[in-house]
Amino acid sequence: MSKYLRQLLIFLILGGIILLILDYMGGSGASENLKFSEFIDAVTSNKVASVTIRGDVIEGKFASPQPASDPALAAANRTFSEFKTTFRSAVTPSPEELLLKHKVKVTIEDDSWGDWWMIIFNVLPLVILVFFFIMISRQASGANQGFGFGRSKHKAVTSDKITVTFDDVAGVEEAKEELEEIVDYLKYPAKYKALGARIPKGVLLLGSPGTGKTLLGRAVAGEAGVPFYYISGSDFVEMFVGVGASRVRDLFEQAKKTAPCIVFMDEIDAVGRQRGTGLGGGHDEREQTLNQLLVEMDGFDSTPNSSPVIVLAATNRPDVLDPALLRPGRFDRQVVVDRPDIAGRTAILKVHSRGKPLDEHVDLRELAQRTPGFSGADLENLLNEAALLAARRKEDVITMADCTEAIDRVMMGPERKSRIISEKDRRVTAYHEGGHALVARAIPQADPVRKITILPRGQALGVTSLVPDQDRYNKTRSEMLASLAVFMGGRVAEEVVFGEITTGASNDIERATEIARDMVCRFGMSDTIGPVNYGHKQSQVFLGRDISEHRNYSENTSQAIDAEVRRILTESYERARNILQDHRQDLDKLTDLLMEKELVEAAELDELLGPSARDILKKEEQEREGVNLSKEDNSSTSNEVAESKLSSPEDTSEEKATKAEN
Repeated sequence: MSKYLRQLLIFLILGGIILLILDYMGGSGASENLKFSEFIDAVTSNKVASVTIRGDVIEGKFASPQPASDPALAAANRTFSEFKTTFRSAVTPSPEELLLKHKVKVTIEDDSWGDWWMIIFNVLPLVILVFFFIMISRQASGANQGFGFGRSKHKAVTSDKITVTFDDVAGVEEAKEELEEIVDYLKYPAKYKALGARIPKGVLLLGSPGTGKTLLGRAVAGEAGVPFYYISGSDFVEMFVGVGASRVRDLFEQAKKTAPCIVFMDEIDAVGRQRGTGLGGGHDEREQTLNQLLVEMDGFDSTPNSSPVIVLAATNRPDVLDPALLRPGRFDRQVVVDRPDIAGRTAILKVHSRGKPLDEHVDLRELAQRTPGFSGADLENLLNEAALLAARRKEDVITMADCTEAIDRVMMGPERKSRIISEKDRRVTAYHEGGHALVARAIPQADPVRKITILPRGQALGVTSLVPDQDRYNKTRSEMLASLAVFMGGRVAEEVVFGEITTGASNDIERATEIARDMVCRFGMSDTIGPVNYGHKQSQVFLGRDISEHRNYSENTSQAIDAEVRRILTESYERARNILQDHRQDLDKLTDLLMEKELVEAAELDELLGPSARDILKKEEQEREGVNLSKEDNSSTSNEVAESKLSSPEDTSEEKATKAEN
């Protein structure tokens, strides 16, 4: 007898037992089945209190508990309070008259659904048993795919259906080079095998949200010319136990049938988080899925000469991934997809501007310069916002003004023109933003002021936009101190002009405090505390890190850190105060201009107040470099003349002697 027949026989026996129990409970419970003649006798003996008639079925209650009609049950002293009987209306006369004669309460109900409920009640247990039999049989066979639960939810895509190629990806040239090698191996595997090279089994794309990780996956699918399977990490997660691992097996089984191929897992951190991070430990469903993924990528069954199944994965949380997933043999390479620099942003803007009618005066290089820190998704959204603004204004082309307004909308939020602000609040906001701008213009290390507005945007009543000239990957101590003074400039301006402060500087103080604390605790920029790192960043629960912050310093050190942070902020506050007191007239002039125009650009600011300290310093450095360059040119020219004289054959011995004496 086979395994499946034995299981079927067991389930049939269990089903029969369950049906017998149900029948016994239904027939020999609190309700007794009476013959119709017994029912008539009970009525005539005034033992029946009430009945309910449903078609040919009569259910009722005795006036008092009656002994069972069955001798065996009667011997056991079983009594019943309810009864049930059946009669044929075509043969037996209706008992209503008899019931009414003996003062029995009669209720007549519609029985249109009675038969159906009886059928459902009798058949449902058998259906449930068959269902569980199928599920357990599929589980025992190892497929775990009963009713599709264990099947992978991947999307199989052929290269001809994907129009995205590497030409559509810009700003991530290093990542493209790494993936182009994978594509080249899939196209020409012979030259790699001849050298004994092993292609990486997995490539992990790391980067902030919006940097183009998923776009790179699409481009690989469009370039490789091999089957491409796409799945998200959350598609493995299910409420049923073992379904996630089953979907991983099914995915790789399908992929191996069409190898060589590429499997792209987006947001792999949903299933690949570090194991044992839950409270209480244990192996939950997600960890079982991860274990199966580890085995499929590099397990006992993997063979070096088999057709490759290359796994591409993308995540913006590499810190929470399990170390076993990141070792060589699984994800051999980790490709960082970083935010683009100015050249990369220009290239991305060129890609996203395809199909958009741009005005001839639109300078993509200038837009890239004004958007440091923007990701590829941010830049795409910028051009889309510009197109929407142009369409709203019924323009035929996208102008530079549309792009500039789009930058403001993306960075600061849309204008809230409907908000009614009093004249006093507008003046306070104007002085506040003017204080930020003047302090930034007075300190050479501060970022240049691009725009000042007192029009409400987002959650702010006014905005001072400071954008660096070029991308910076490191910040000096003087630049961070300059940022602190700029943050304090708004609050100081309110205090200097009005003699009191408002709540408008809350965000400035918060950001300034974070910078000052980072200077002391992370960057070692305090002479008092020294070059020591204090404390660990607090991580979220269940992410594979500490649940609470680990404090690795004493109470005395904590007091010293707090005192040093306060000292840095106080000195920055006084620095901003001195600047604004020295430039009080400029502050008044800038405020009057803001009250009049509500928006002041950098060119208007220079026209009103003259060049900033940053511009003056830059000009002096350029002049100094120009002088040094001219000196180098003159020096090289004199050297060439001297060398030509030394090598001249007309030079006499007397002239040589004279030169030596000199």
